[in-house]
Amino acid sequence: MKKITFLKTFIQTRWLHNFKTRADLEAYQKKQLSNYMDFLKRESPYFKNGVPTDFDHMDKTFMMAHFNELNTQGIDRDEALALAIESEKTRDFTELKGEVAVGLSSGTSGHRGLFITTEKERSMWAAAILAKMLPKGHLFGHRIAFFLRADNELYQTINTALIRLEYFDIFKNTDEHIERLNHYQPTIVVAPASMLIELSKRLKAGDLSISPQKIVSVAEILEDSDRIRISSAFKLPIIDQVYQATEGFLACTCSAGHLHLNEDIIFVEKEYLDERRFYPVITDFKRSSQPVYRYKLNDILVENPEPCSCGSHYTRIDKVEGRSDDIFYFEGQDGGQVTIYPDFIRRCILFVENVGDYQVKQHSEKIVEVCLSQRDEQVEAAITAQFQLLAQQKQFKVPEIHFSDYHWDTSRKLKRIQRL
Repeated sequence: MKKITFLKTFIQTRWLHNFKTRADLEAYQKKQLSNYMDFLKRESPYFKNGVPTDFDHMDKTFMMAHFNELNTQGIDRDEALALAIESEKTRDFTELKGEVAVGLSSGTSGHRGLFITTEKERSMWAAAILAKMLPKGHLFGHRIAFFLRADNELYQTINTALIRLEYFDIFKNTDEHIERLNHYQPTIVVAPASMLIELSKRLKAGDLSISPQKIVSVAEILEDSDRIRISSAFKLPIIDQVYQATEGFLACTCSAGHLHLNEDIIFVEKEYLDERRFYPVITDFKRSSQPVYRYKLNDILVENPEPCSCGSHYTRIDKVEGRSDDIFYFEGQDGGQVTIYPDFIRRCILFVENVGDYQVKQHSEKIVEVCLSQRDEQVEAAITAQFQLLAQQKQFKVPEIHFSDYHWDTSRKLKRIQRL
């Protein structure tokens, strides 16, 4: 870890980035954008003459196609990809070239990507996430349990003399984690929503005996019903969220329990789908080894224009609703196609009592599969009725609703709503 970089970033993020007005924040962003473009012209072969005239935005496909000319470390894509794949197979995550760490990103879309980070970037990431997420008035002495699929150097960075982090591999059976958690007694647990649900079950069953001060949901969409369930099990009023992707540390929960974009770290352009829903197009001021400039995510964010009681001027987000490939499409009653956002599908399930764990998959415009952990004829009839009501309201033809048993595949991210 680069200690001076860590301390500088921690102090700036924790105490100095408290902008008094939105205008102050925007002035800061404008300066950061200018500095970042100057850096890209100097260091990235792709941007040496500025932004190419045919450039619009980045995405995972673009990043992979232009990997060699985009990155500033002289890293070859094929060499890095081979090492990343081997690391995933052996679970041995080593550095590629000196201080550069390499990892794979599949995301929830399943499209493979490759990311690299330097020791400086990892130090800045660790400082920023700790500055934003550590409880107020209690900075040191925390024991963090971090559940992830890959023990990359990026996450090991947080091991310091003052804060201890232990990594838990979500590919392993949950039973292997219980004894270790009981011995470790973490003060903070960071895990995907699906793992937090499983830990909640073990806590209620009496197998798990921990009392963390903070729970942080990462990597998967945290459904409101799951948040309430986790909150009840751990007896915590707020379940924090970190909206983190390989493209950046994008958002986190404030002291009032609301999600805000980290606009001191990233600049976000919004491609609106309606008055509040938008796709974020991000530029990450802190990414130097693998530039993130106008990178379009296919996540659907729901903006809340109301001021937050925490006092932050960062954009407030009601929820990360899903991804573009989670949108359902049905045949309209007039013969056209009707777009249905994931939230409307969720309501068809959540308006029904005693559902338990669930997943909804769209196989085609005419077939929807509903997977339930608690199969019951009355519940299934009620869900079918909700779909019929939604079809009437949105004017599409009611699809065939097939019901099946719910199974969670721990090797994949949990997606409650999914278009196949």
